[in-house]
Amino acid sequence: MSMQVESSRVPRPVRTGARLENVRYDIRGALARRALELEAGGRQIAKLNIGNPSVFGFTVPDHVRAAIEHNLVSSEAYCHQKGLVEAREAIVAHQHANGIAQAHVDRVFIGNGVSELIDLALRALLDEGDEVLLPSPDYPLWSAATTLNGGRPVYYACPAEREHTPDAAEIEALITQRTRAIVLVNPNNPTGAIYPRALLEQIVHLADKHGLVLLSDEIYDEIVYDHAEFTPLAKLAGEVPCLSFDGLSKVQRACGYRVGWLSLTGARAAIAPLEAALDLLASLRLCANVAGQHAIAPSLEGPQTIAQLVAPGGRLYETRRAVIDACATSRYLDLVAPKGAMYAFPSVCVERLPQFDDETFALDLLESESVLIVPGRGFNCVPRNHFRITLLPLATQMREVFARIERVLARMAEATPQRQVA
Repeated sequence: MSMQVESSRVPRPVRTGARLENVRYDIRGALARRALELEAGGRQIAKLNIGNPSVFGFTVPDHVRAAIEHNLVSSEAYCHQKGLVEAREAIVAHQHANGIAQAHVDRVFIGNGVSELIDLALRALLDEGDEVLLPSPDYPLWSAATTLNGGRPVYYACPAEREHTPDAAEIEALITQRTRAIVLVNPNNPTGAIYPRALLEQIVHLADKHGLVLLSDEIYDEIVYDHAEFTPLAKLAGEVPCLSFDGLSKVQRACGYRVGWLSLTGARAAIAPLEAALDLLASLRLCANVAGQHAIAPSLEGPQTIAQLVAPGGRLYETRRAVIDACATSRYLDLVAPKGAMYAFPSVCVERLPQFDDETFALDLLESESVLIVPGRGFNCVPRNHFRITLLPLATQMREVFARIERVLARMAEATPQRQVA
């Protein structure tokens, strides 16, 4: 018979890890929680905060889904910590076809989404106080994983004035004796920028010169618009250690499958310790979701269904065009047209709204117009006049969203003393 101990003392709050104090993920943060409260009260919220295609009616290609269904019974045991051999072979063949000659099946690691692999990679690389060069704006998981693994994020600027691309000289000026890696998100989330080949070559040169590791998040590699050219970083890196991250979440619209991979390339002697560290960490979590891995080969070898969505007339393309048009006709918004990915990162003209604050605006938009966005601050963006939206709604829905955005900005303008505009 168990006895319950009674006490009049109120337990103290449980102390959490100090590293969490510097970690944020506003994509699913306070605004998203408030949106849930409003929904519970009967409000219909236009959720543009997260790139989750299925919620907007996109579906996984039939041949990809069928592969999981067919192999479900054979997915009940652990597999090798690096992943199914046939899945890794398909990844390597795909990389070879894209000019990445150094890709090898033994240096491919499959994970529960790219998110898990980012964490494993930084855990393998970092000692306390090591620095990682990250884009600003960035995808906030990179900053969070750096901090949680004892590192320090150091940001290189990707301003709208440069079409959200970095400057190699500015990156080099940030390198110190504690710098371990340079992170690229290309095509970029949140801005939609695609980095030119010449810029990528300059960044590879920096990594080679200073003995740094390249980490390239390429999950949106096939989501490109208007004939923009995406170049895999590992194709240019050669002997320089490079980790390339990809997966099924976006191109195959299979976020819930949680299937991602990283491919480690570079001079064999240089990357051997990192390969061993990744193998150890992969072993500690036993293996990635086995059922989802059966979707990799048909995804990479079968019919490619993303092209029709990003071409003129395709759903992503037409929603992107609706956003571009809305920003062009707005009295308050500017936009660097996204060349890739499934987001746009508009900015608010500070000449017309000099006291604009991205977080205040996002809350006002949610409360008054039932539209959920992510303020630019959530992507470690220094200017306070940006916000991110997904391109997943229908074009008609997006036009209505921007009508609501314009209403809020107009109300803010009416309530704000204006600067004299020349």
